[in-house]
Amino acid sequence: MLNLSIRTLGSNPRHHGRPMPGSPYDISKNSAAVQQAVLGAAHSFNSQSNDAFLFKPSAVLRAQRQVVRGIRYIVDFQISRTVCPKRNRTSDLDRCHLQPPGRLAQTFRCHLELWLIPWKPGRETLELQCRSHQQGPVLIQNRF
Repeated sequence: MLNLSIRTLGSNPRHHGRPMPGSPYDISKNSAAVQQAVLGAAHSFNSQSNDAFLFKPSAVLRAQRQVVRGIRYIVDFQISRTVCPKRNRTSDLDRCHLQPPGRLAQTFRCHLELWLIPWKPGRETLELQCRSHQQGPVLIQNRF
């Protein structure tokens, strides 16, 4: 069983009061790029989990961006179990409400690193790790 900690980056490195070129810096958790990245990670989580219900993003905890031969996004977020059964295969997670508090409610904390290279099609997931909210064993871990 793997038991890895979620790695988050510290404060934004600065040089003469400005962010250092090439270093990660905080961005809005509500930006379209972050929301799209988190939604894509939730779909990946759902395709890899054996859970009977779909999960959807419930909170973005931290979002960073780094410009390095493209754009690298580093996002810590939570996904929570919905009331939508996985067998229904709905792709619109907005229509799926979260499980009410109780036995079926479950939340995972995830760490995502995604690389967007504008001159190449698609995006490359460098890392996706999810573990139970109580810091249990890693449920989903992908290092690409």
